[in-house]
Amino acid sequence: METYKNPAAPIADRVEDLLGRMTLEEKVGQTNQLVGVEHFRNNLASLSADDLFRNTAQAIYPGHKPEELEEWTRQGIVGSFLHVITLDEANRLQRLAMESRLAIPLLFGIDAIHGNANCPDNTVYPTNIGLACTFNTELARHIARQTAAEMRAMNMHWTFNPNMEVARDARWGRCGETYGEDPYLVERMGVETVLGLQGNLDGENDVLACVKHLIGGSQPDNGTNGSPADISERTLRTTFFPPFKAGVDAGAATVMPSHNELNGTPCHSNRWLMTDVLRHEWGFNGFVVSDWMDIEHVHDLHGTAETVEDAYCQSIMAGMDMHMHGPGWVDAVCRLVKEGYIDEQRIDDSVRRILTYKFRLGLFEHPFADPEKTMQVRLCPEHRRTSLEAARQSIVLLKNEGGLLPLDAKRYRKILVTGINAQDENIMGDWSASQRPENVVTILEGISHCVADSDAEVVYVSQGWDPRNMDPKRVKRAAEVACTADLNIVVAGEYMMRYRWNDRTCGEDTDRSDIGLVGLQEELIRQVAQSGKPTVLVLVNGRPLGVEWAADNLPAIIEAWEPGMYGGQAVAEILFGKVNPSGKLSMTIPRSVGQLHSYYNHKPSQYFHPYVCKPSSPLYPFGYGLSYATFAYSNLSATGEIHADGKGQVDVAVDIANTGDLDGVEIAQLYIRDEYSSLTRPVKELKDFKRVALKAGESKRVHFTLTPDKLAMLDADYHTVVEPGSFVVMVGSSSQDEDLLKIKINVK
Repeated sequence: METYKNPAAPIADRVEDLLGRMTLEEKVGQTNQLVGVEHFRNNLASLSADDLFRNTAQAIYPGHKPEELEEWTRQGIVGSFLHVITLDEANRLQRLAMESRLAIPLLFGIDAIHGNANCPDNTVYPTNIGLACTFNTELARHIARQTAAEMRAMNMHWTFNPNMEVARDARWGRCGETYGEDPYLVERMGVETVLGLQGNLDGENDVLACVKHLIGGSQPDNGTNGSPADISERTLRTTFFPPFKAGVDAGAATVMPSHNELNGTPCHSNRWLMTDVLRHEWGFNGFVVSDWMDIEHVHDLHGTAETVEDAYCQSIMAGMDMHMHGPGWVDAVCRLVKEGYIDEQRIDDSVRRILTYKFRLGLFEHPFADPEKTMQVRLCPEHRRTSLEAARQSIVLLKNEGGLLPLDAKRYRKILVTGINAQDENIMGDWSASQRPENVVTILEGISHCVADSDAEVVYVSQGWDPRNMDPKRVKRAAEVACTADLNIVVAGEYMMRYRWNDRTCGEDTDRSDIGLVGLQEELIRQVAQSGKPTVLVLVNGRPLGVEWAADNLPAIIEAWEPGMYGGQAVAEILFGKVNPSGKLSMTIPRSVGQLHSYYNHKPSQYFHPYVCKPSSPLYPFGYGLSYATFAYSNLSATGEIHADGKGQVDVAVDIANTGDLDGVEIAQLYIRDEYSSLTRPVKELKDFKRVALKAGESKRVHFTLTPDKLAMLDADYHTVVEPGSFVVMVGSSSQDEDLLKIKINVK
């Protein structure tokens, strides 16, 4: 038996044995990823070659036929596919790979961003921006484990998640994919996602994680996806790098560069990023995969390579291991090797990394998934329960004037429900395929269920699903019904569903020049509120929205983000008090686009001169969120010592009491500020948080541990140091000063 076929042999030996048997074409083939055959076939009728340049969702390969992709698979010159969304196709393509000379299995990648939601009949959890509002790292890992199990049940092995970019621009349509604006929160949630997805990378329910996008795409020059990023090395190393390094330290198998150029160099040909930092500084030993046709864009967009082949050569020599996606890669790279531009050993390095993970995943022994067992895992009761619980914890109560919420269904005989997101599967968010109606609970359905045992009548006035093409007559009709109702609920926000790609207002490649409500939505809210009846606004969106008028004029606002397939039930349970909201904002909500960039951990001089005519403060700050309970913080203390030599620790403790009549969960947050330092530091930085469950009237003393690394900074030479001097330690319910208790500690 060949060593590579022997499951008892060490993986390193199997890799080397197989590598020694491969032709150059087969080696390069392992670095070659293509879109799925059915994806290609389905797009042939509607997509032209001219459509491909800016399209990052659909693909064809002009001049080629779907049957050619199948033949290349039989020849062993395809290593991976993406956009394969059914088990039948995955197994069929894998059978073709088994016909190749060496029978090397395929690696199937999928954008499983919040569950394997991009494929039908899978559990859809809240998107990352909402999940981060739970501040529940255990839940992040739990969802990742369930996602991995559902992926493997479909013969999928690799997800392009977690997105560990630090989101600092609300215009950017991909905020919803991220864990928000704070490096520490992004790091904590992202690391748990990596650990949950990958397990030990030796089991049948483990998949590869992909930490993306390296780097700067979340603070683009003009807010649009892929636009240039000019960011100092200091800001990179203090704000944007830490989550990525933590993901690498957690064992992430793959890393994906960003679409954009960074300080003049395209990330996909950036040796400093992919080799100097990622491999040499951080010790990354997985493989780097390109994003959608971004190596080609080094040539045809950025203009730093005169030909596509030159772009391929630059990218590989900078550290790229796998190409997403396109048919010209194998011939071009083989030619570059044969002509001496690329050493074959460099190709061997990439192939070695890719094969190692194929062996670790057990694909050589188990290349197929069982169609008879797949639905025993996907959408199973346990996963559905997790999706619902995650939605409950992710929703943020922004305003509750006069205690309007929770609602008592017995008080209202007629309830108006209206808005573009009231009765639509759009609540699942970006990266979601259309799911069966019985597997999605809309907000209208959730509300109707909650009042089913009362005499309340729910009247629905549809506004359609498209905010850009709302009908003024429907707005007028909702305003008329509002005058006869006892309570009005407007469900507004944005549209994210990918199967209507050109109609979306939020999501990948769907960036905006403002952050207000699109179309007639604000007019709808104003007209309904003019009825004089209590009006509640529920927002469904993947980016912060500047709903300043609503914040000033409505009594109650709920930020639901993209709460997943059971989001409608979760929203209704919070509206009617069956669940006490506990979510806290993972991203600042600015008042308007004019406040961008707006984030809590800014430098001291940022608002030295405030704006005129409008407040400098955001609409709602990072870490903010209300509850139906009330919590009081007291008796903040700090004991112990930290020394500048990196030794010691400080125990920070605070009493938190539930002073309300309802049980609740408070998310306590610890921030620090270095009062005086050799270089400017942020006004505050999140360094720890805890979810604290408290029954009505209960009090707990909550402890945090400050270690030297949490006080560290980069000095002028980029060395990590802890400087002596005083630090302010702040603990409370949000990042705003009035919500924080403060105490000073001294580093000796």
